[in-house]
Amino acid sequence: MNRSGSREKKQHRFGWHNLIFIYIILLTASQVVRCNQPAPMNGSDDRRVARISLPTEKNGQHPDIPLYFDEYRPKSPPQRAPVLVIDGLSAVSESVSGELVAALAKSGQIIIPDLRSIVIHPSIHLAASAAGQASILLALMDHLGIDAVHLVAFGTGGPVAVRMAERKAESVKSVSMISAVGVQEFELLGSYHINRALYAGQLAVLWVIQNAIPHMGLLDGLSESTALARIRFETDLRPIRRSLLSFQPPLLIATEAPDNLVPAAARELHRIVPQSELIRYRTQNRIQPADSQHLAERIDRFIGKVEQNRSTQRSTAAADRVAAAARPFSSIPTEPMRGRSLVLVVLLLAAATLISEDLTCIAAGLLVARGAIGIVPAVGASFSGILLGDILLFLAGRFFGRPALKVPPFKWLVGEADIQRTSAWFSARGPAIIISSRFMPGLRLPTYFAAGVLRTRFSQFLLYFIAAVAMWTPLLVGLATVVGTRMFAYYDLFGRYAIGFGLATVALLWAATRIIAPLFSYRGRRLLLSWFRRLTRWEFWPPAVFYLPVIGYFCYLAVRFRSLTVFTACNPGIPEGGFREESKSQILDHLKHCATFVARYRLIRCNASASARIRQAADFMRRFDLRYPVVLKPDIGQRGEGVAIVRSEQQLGQHLRESDTNWILQEHIEGREFGVFYYRYPDQEAGRIFSITDKRLLQLTGDGRSSLEQLILQDDRAVCMAPFHLRRHQENLFSVPEKGERFKLVEVGTHCRGALFLDGSAVWTPQLEAAIDRLSKQFEGFYFGRYDVVTPCVEDFRNGENFKIIELNGVTSEATHIYQPGTSLWRAYAVLMHQWRLAFEIGAINARRGCKPAPLGKLAALIIRMVTGRRPPPAEASESAGGCSPAGD
Repeated sequence: MNRSGSREKKQHRFGWHNLIFIYIILLTASQVVRCNQPAPMNGSDDRRVARISLPTEKNGQHPDIPLYFDEYRPKSPPQRAPVLVIDGLSAVSESVSGELVAALAKSGQIIIPDLRSIVIHPSIHLAASAAGQASILLALMDHLGIDAVHLVAFGTGGPVAVRMAERKAESVKSVSMISAVGVQEFELLGSYHINRALYAGQLAVLWVIQNAIPHMGLLDGLSESTALARIRFETDLRPIRRSLLSFQPPLLIATEAPDNLVPAAARELHRIVPQSELIRYRTQNRIQPADSQHLAERIDRFIGKVEQNRSTQRSTAAADRVAAAARPFSSIPTEPMRGRSLVLVVLLLAAATLISEDLTCIAAGLLVARGAIGIVPAVGASFSGILLGDILLFLAGRFFGRPALKVPPFKWLVGEADIQRTSAWFSARGPAIIISSRFMPGLRLPTYFAAGVLRTRFSQFLLYFIAAVAMWTPLLVGLATVVGTRMFAYYDLFGRYAIGFGLATVALLWAATRIIAPLFSYRGRRLLLSWFRRLTRWEFWPPAVFYLPVIGYFCYLAVRFRSLTVFTACNPGIPEGGFREESKSQILDHLKHCATFVARYRLIRCNASASARIRQAADFMRRFDLRYPVVLKPDIGQRGEGVAIVRSEQQLGQHLRESDTNWILQEHIEGREFGVFYYRYPDQEAGRIFSITDKRLLQLTGDGRSSLEQLILQDDRAVCMAPFHLRRHQENLFSVPEKGERFKLVEVGTHCRGALFLDGSAVWTPQLEAAIDRLSKQFEGFYFGRYDVVTPCVEDFRNGENFKIIELNGVTSEATHIYQPGTSLWRAYAVLMHQWRLAFEIGAINARRGCKPAPLGKLAALIIRMVTGRRPPPAEASESAGGCSPAGD
């Protein structure tokens, strides 16, 4: 069966290799075909060419760059300066160029440069920007010996004309901008960085289509679209407003009437340039012949006025226009988008929901608050995008099932454990869970995928899902709109910090969704409480946060004792004093002279075969007549990681088949567990108990009505670590314990695994301290560490009798009684700092007696493995045939 599965896997890989090989062959063939196609003709018999030099990014020059251009001259001698047309690669320029040339060529010379071939040139980076194209056209004027021109700019040619006028104002007699790009605030979404990201995406898609798809040259016609996308990406419109505030030439602004965004941009241009004129023309995607003829005549008359010195100059502009130009710009649009701009934004929002639903809803709400779009399109775009995306997720679960979790993008978004938990949840509570999952971050994707895997009826799924989205989407978009309205009220006042302020607002809104959404369900509210308690109770803080002051005190001790590693000499009998990666079996072997106090154990090595490991475990249990459950734990491990209570032979076999870990198989002792922290100065006869921890393994009591999940969330202690418990018991979450039935929630006495630690100093007695001291002296080279013991009778334990040692930890063990709920943070730090002072003092005494501390390099390697999470190599522990037994084996 395994061989068959292996063959299937190989066949699957072979199939993918075949596809990749075929793709490479086709792509290579496509590139060969494209390279052998004749180059497009940039020039023709009736076109002229100018060879110019352009600056490079590194202050060099591109010499002799061919720039093709069309030139038209009137039959009679020119009556005015030449007209330079900057077409901006736009459809508007194509539709009007014929009539424009015919009208303007009657009175003067017309020059129409072909910028596309230079813009798409791979080595001329600056040619795509507005400043770069301005340099090209100024170089062309120098080449032709032209001192002054009238500029007519279409589309993205607008910023180029502004830059030319800024750099050489005496050479630009007038500028006519026809549906041209203007100031940044009215370009697409208004933000330079957001627009640049969108243009970068457009450019990347076009590049992939042209170069990563085998098309044999059929898609090379997209080169003009690529050139336009590159121009948009490279053009920085942010300086244009500053340039226009000092713009000197007469300006004619012609704008399309139907698209309401363009007039808003045109009106802003008209406002800040007081000498400008604003005209409108009608169009439906392309300019009609009659309209283009009328527009060409208007431009011709405007140029004629400039030539006759009858046009308005900035110095002669009306006072009210000058005053209007001096007013500061308001970033809030006066009217929402319409037409093509609105369609584009709606499509972008719908597509963005496939990346992040909540962030897209927040962005839609902010656009509404800014006045860019209305609330209906914002909610509609978010709603439709979410609906489409999650239907696709449902269909992926329906048609591909669990195997889809092993391939991108599903394996990045949904884990197998999420599907197992959600499938159980879905089966237990039915399709209505779809509605509640909408308000539970982290459950949406696995819930919809699980609905598909479980083959829920599509009509039923769609009904519930529409209801859920209809409630959630308007709520989140509306919240973002309300908050955004407040934010934009201060946008102009704090303009310097507007971007950071906006990003902070988005972050706060996104965080709010993680708080507001869970409030709609009991589970969500209890999980929020769990998060709050872990945040406010230091016992649940991450070690990297909690131990910072202790690390500071450690550094102080290292300076005081003039050694970073002297503490590792506190236990000469344990490698590195038990700092990390010590072998548990080796430590227990040192206690063989007091075997009656040690739980019986057996080391099972990873270098044996799986069958040999299972046989060794069976022999050990048979030898000591042990019954299940037994304890299985890694020989090298920290904080209870990998420890399992094994209840059957099948479970034991599953664990032992892990071949890269040495295991300790140990008898399971019933009773109360304590942690006893002991220390002894080497120059003193008797040792002391520093701390006793009473470890309580949490149990829940069923009421016959509540599921295990509900019991966990209801329990005042269990809820603090609810995420851990819910993952740990996900297979049983929806089972309902009988009334009075006890369910052991925690089986390992480790705080990070959910055990409750209490101060156990009440069980201290001189007899217990003397018993621990006698045991410790049997271990030569042990002075500092914590015993984990189990006793069936607390009173016997107080008398120093009837207990079993299950583990002994070295220098990095803790006085864990500090984790008792209610212990102050300062008290905990005081105990830990006292503990580390003892370790340094004992280590210093042993060092003076000749014990060498661990080398700094080795200690650093241990710390690096600890931080990076790398698994240590299996310990070379001594073989113990039966471990510690009553007979002293």
